[in-house]
Amino acid sequence: MTTKDHLIKKLENKSAKIGILGMGYVGLPLAVVFAEAGFDVIGIDPIQEKMDMLNKGESYILDIPTPQLSKLVKSGKIKGTTDYSVLNEIDAVSICVPTPLRKTGDPDLSFIVSATDSLSSYIHKGMVVVLESSTYPGTTREMVLPLLEECCDLVVGEDFFLAFSPERVDPGREDWTTVNTPKVIGGITEACSEVAAKWYDQALDTVVEVSTTEVAEMAKLLENTFRMINIGLVNELALMCDRLKVDVWEVIEAAATKPFGFMKFTPGPGLGGHCIPIDPLYLSWKLKSLNYNARFIELASEINTNMPRYVVSKVQDALNLHQKSVNGSKILILGVAYKPDIDDIRESPALDIIHLLEEKGAEIEYHDPFIKKIDHEGWLFESITDLKAHVIAADCVVIVTNHSQYDYPQILEDSKLIVDTRNALGLKSRNNPKVVRL
Repeated sequence: MTTKDHLIKKLENKSAKIGILGMGYVGLPLAVVFAEAGFDVIGIDPIQEKMDMLNKGESYILDIPTPQLSKLVKSGKIKGTTDYSVLNEIDAVSICVPTPLRKTGDPDLSFIVSATDSLSSYIHKGMVVVLESSTYPGTTREMVLPLLEECCDLVVGEDFFLAFSPERVDPGREDWTTVNTPKVIGGITEACSEVAAKWYDQALDTVVEVSTTEVAEMAKLLENTFRMINIGLVNELALMCDRLKVDVWEVIEAAATKPFGFMKFTPGPGLGGHCIPIDPLYLSWKLKSLNYNARFIELASEINTNMPRYVVSKVQDALNLHQKSVNGSKILILGVAYKPDIDDIRESPALDIIHLLEEKGAEIEYHDPFIKKIDHEGWLFESITDLKAHVIAADCVVIVTNHSQYDYPQILEDSKLIVDTRNALGLKSRNNPKVVRL
């Protein structure tokens, strides 16, 4: 029996042991899915506190309820560790580490490099490795593969198997989850694709095989570039409608009645999350090395990046109408998560809005039912507790994230002035003199 056939057999009968490198927003849900499918899963993460919580059965990710995780931990299906040597006994490894941008706009692949270096010391015959971290086309073949090959005499596609499968996690969603969201997989070789697809097929509803790792990597970037550019389009539409004195939200709702040829996107205070603001810039960066300028991406990024400044200008104008300046005004930010009803603050436009308002001398407070504390670039604050009292006291309330649990009619009644960046108050508020809408 070949190495490939032996590994496939272990994956099919679920005797294969699974390792997940990086137990965050992607890694923990994936580990739970594999464990619930019958595999024994070991999560590996360098943060000891996180692994301690995992081993107690306590979830630190909103999408994974503690009772669900606790059941798997108690049954021995999942455990966590900071010790990479456990990879000696692992058959299948998924790399789910962050891939942020540096302040210069260049991709930061240090987490992938670190995880792969750690893995390379323990890679062995009969192992399949799948990179899930979002990155530019060519990363798996040009970076991960050489790091693994230089530490062993194994042949990819014969002795071990390497593939890329882009994560498609959308925090807070209950309709599309890790289990039922189709999973794209592309391998270094045809055998790599076959083994990786067989592994994921044991736990996920739909696996979509593509011809190469580069196709899988590019598919991920297309998905998020599509969203980034369309959000950039409606953000620019909001700027144009502001000049034309036309209600952008009414325009979008009217256009959305068309049953074909239109997909609804909405403007906002900027882009947040790990994927949409970052992934397209990975593609743009890669193409610059090939002397090609990704003009749509660069333009959309410019528009989206400037939205926090536009929001601040709306706050400034709104206060001016009330004969107040930003300097010295009490401003309450409602919602700092990057999207509604989640506890994820990564790349949230709220952070830029807060910093910009502080630079202008505003006295800032925030409230977010999901995020109790912010520690960002020297800005350390805790969410206020008495929401009603602080809404009444604020010179201006800025709705940055439209969490569903907010009582917006009550907030409107209690406030002196509201800048609504999300249309949280609805079209009916457009004639209210104390409401300024994006």
